[in-house]
Amino acid sequence: MILANARQLLTREDAQLAVRLVATEGDRRVEDVQQRLVDDGLDTILDDDHLPRALLRSRFGAFASLQLFLYVMVRHALLRAGEQDRALSDYLAAVLLAFGNRGRATRISEADDELYDSLVSLLEDVNDGDPRRAFLVRVHLGNQALWMSGIFPDWIEQRRWRRGGPDLEYFEAMGRRGFELAAEHRLASQYGMSGVYASIAARFGLLRVA
Repeated sequence: MILANARQLLTREDAQLAVRLVATEGDRRVEDVQQRLVDDGLDTILDDDHLPRALLRSRFGAFASLQLFLYVMVRHALLRAGEQDRALSDYLAAVLLAFGNRGRATRISEADDELYDSLVSLLEDVNDGDPRRAFLVRVHLGNQALWMSGIFPDWIEQRRWRRGGPDLEYFEAMGRRGFELAAEHRLASQYGMSGVYASIAARFGLLRVA
């Protein structure tokens, strides 16, 4: 199950690299940025405007872990869109990490063998007889809609014009519905995810564009 835990996956090495990158890009002493890490915590380094630029331009950026790179890029994309909630950055980065693995975007979990190649097929199973599976299907409906419409909007629009496929508004509506249903499920409270799912449902359009 995907949780809002991208920052928890960051290592001490990730933190030290972020310090070096911020110092290099901002033309500051590493010792000064290191002290800032000690005084204010890692979030202040991750939120520094110099970090995403350094990840892309500095030679040290090549040493960044995938979790550091994705979290920083997601976080700053959301900040530019006016979204401050770190939990949403945590969750969206975790989705990208998970769905970047081959085949994961079509499965509700790594242990589930059924493949879902459309949002409609997921919607049909949101009330599965197994409560846990029903919950995972609801979450995956939201995740898959966000993944497709956020990362591949051009493909969706091209398919709509060439083959009469659904438009981006359809993906947004289905994604919101998936997260709304997930937020209502008792297991969402058990995993501490109700608020995150509800927030994504309410801000789905903004998050998709970011």
